[in-house]
Amino acid sequence: MKKVALFLVLLFSVNSVIFADDDTPPNPVIYSVPSLTISPEARGAAMGDLGAATEADVSSQFWNPAKYVFAESDAGMAFSFTPWLRRLVDDINLSYLTGYWKFHPRRALSASLRYFSLGQIDMYNANGGSEGSVYPNEFALDVAYSQKLFDNFSAAAALRLIYSDLNNKRSLGGTETYPGVAVAADVAMYYKNPIQLPTGDANLNFGLNISNIGSKISYDENATSMFIPTTFRLGTSFDYPIDEFQSFSVSADAYKMLVPTIDYLKVAEDINYYNNMTPLQGIISSFGDAPGGFTEELQEIAWSVGAEYAYNKQFFVRAGYFNEHQNKGNRKFFTAGAGFKLNVFQLDASYVISVAQTNPLDQTLRFSLSFDLFGLQNLLR
Repeated sequence: MKKVALFLVLLFSVNSVIFADDDTPPNPVIYSVPSLTISPEARGAAMGDLGAATEADVSSQFWNPAKYVFAESDAGMAFSFTPWLRRLVDDINLSYLTGYWKFHPRRALSASLRYFSLGQIDMYNANGGSEGSVYPNEFALDVAYSQKLFDNFSAAAALRLIYSDLNNKRSLGGTETYPGVAVAADVAMYYKNPIQLPTGDANLNFGLNISNIGSKISYDENATSMFIPTTFRLGTSFDYPIDEFQSFSVSADAYKMLVPTIDYLKVAEDINYYNNMTPLQGIISSFGDAPGGFTEELQEIAWSVGAEYAYNKQFFVRAGYFNEHQNKGNRKFFTAGAGFKLNVFQLDASYVISVAQTNPLDQTLRFSLSFDLFGLQNLLR
């Protein structure tokens, strides 16, 4: 299905909002390059879109790169694919490639490449005449370094290059638009506390990741600029061994966008109020700038819970729930998924079941294929 107007692209360039059916006017946090917030891999997506404190896996780069130093294998790579918003369109996709290398028992390097294609946009002028098609896209490339600071505690830092081309360098309403470029960094921490139980070794984990701390992005050569989705994520996870072959984990994440909330009264007084705000000012103000006060600030905290059952570290069943306040986006959905590991390969899938009405995320599928590169090397010897 072909999209027929560029305003859909601009809609995705800010925040994808699903409005609630009540009398309270929604006031979502608005930011650019929302593709950076989409969970790109199937395991965390199947547990309600979480992963700040879960056990390390190949795709930890998105959730918390500090986990890599606790990974069982010394190297891994994964590819994930998400057909996005299939209830609305059929040519929007998110592709994600990630990998890591533990070059030292206490240190690791990791990297990822994310490519978000918004498909084909058919352009029309005010008279309904065709002006051709554009193929907007966004991508992000990042690298991270993680290290154990103590036996049970690690930290990581990541650098990211962000590129967003919404209009393929064409004019929109007589105004030239250009690709947006931004740079950002992540700061992450992970604590893994082993607990001795009669059934085996359990783990109580905590994780924190502040992602996309960086410059604003502009599509008109800095005449105006928008905030990128700086995110504060905090999570915990408990991994419980049922017996020698079975284990069960339960996890929870909470996150808040460190992006200023729009106060339309301030904008009415000064239309450049947000345009002139620096990224640091935006982060600081995001903790107390909601027009509705502390109550509205609390509404900006989204949360998710999830669980995973594993048998012999080969078969996995997962489920979760994600909740966002109705005035801040109203994304509410259950998730489910499964995974299968055979030798050095693992295949995971997840599925979204919406709770909110008319949620375009409903029935979203994700697929991930990961490889244990260290195990593969040993297998080929």
